[in-house]
Amino acid sequence: MNRSRLSILGAAGIAPFLVAVLPAGAANAHGYISSPSSRQAQCAEEVLPCGPIKYEPQSVEGPKGQLNCSAGDPRWAELDDDTKPWQAYNTDGTVTFTWTFTARHRTLNYEYWIGNTRVAVIDGNNQPPPDSTVTHTIDLTKFPGRQKLIGIWNIADTPNAFYSCVDLQIANPS
Repeated sequence: MNRSRLSILGAAGIAPFLVAVLPAGAANAHGYISSPSSRQAQCAEEVLPCGPIKYEPQSVEGPKGQLNCSAGDPRWAELDDDTKPWQAYNTDGTVTFTWTFTARHRTLNYEYWIGNTRVAVIDGNNQPPPDSTVTHTIDLTKFPGRQKLIGIWNIADTPNAFYSCVDLQIANPS
């Protein structure tokens, strides 16, 4: 056998090993609010039909500074549709949000918005999340009724952020 055939056979023999050992790329990896169930989590759980977001709820990524559920990406436009029957999480006003990560980027901060009001910001200290999930407890008692909360995970080392919307039914304070 000549050298070029041996090289090709050697490369073909080692390729499956490299695929199994080397880490996968980050194309399908990032993060979203998994609890209470965000719109993309509801899609992934097949609570209602949503299109391709059900396969990658962690991928709603777009430029920082937006206040929409789709991150401005037309692939996820269904997440912006407020007429869909999104399930709302019933709460007395204090909610613990759980972010689930499939890639842990260095974090600028997490922002929580209702309408045009930023209701909370949590500093990320320019560090990656310490685990595959992070929780934040937010007081929303000043926003009774049906609300759409937008959670934003602002990445420290890119111009992008990850967006996640949660529908809430917040009880009136007694």
